[in-house]
Amino acid sequence: QVQLVESGGDLVQAGGSLRLSCKVYGVISSFETMNWYRQPPGAQRELVASRTGTDITWYPDSVKGRFTISRDEPKNTVFLQMNRLKFEDTGVYVCNVHDGTQDYWGRGTQVTVSS
Repeated sequence: QVQLVESGGDLVQAGGSLRLSCKVYGVISSFETMNWYRQPPGAQRELVASRTGTDITWYPDSVKGRFTISRDEPKNTVFLQMNRLKFEDTGVYVCNVHDGTQDYWGRGTQVTVSS
């Protein structure tokens, strides 16, 4: 029984920062790949941050240099640090963890950036 719960979403002014948390409840055999997806209003879901193993990361050009994915292993939590936020960063942010066999998904947290 595994549950992923995101938190930290908020209304923030453009140029501000937020840190999203993805708390993992239950036991996952391996945090092989950790991802954050964003679902903008009226648009399809897109991958905005990915981490494989201990130090292999990927970001799309739209967020590169502004977003950072990380993990606090003792707390079983995945983070997404978002800096210099833009209006177009608005959306529902969803955490995903792949253990090598299957995927686990959170329900998302809303981030709204005001212009």
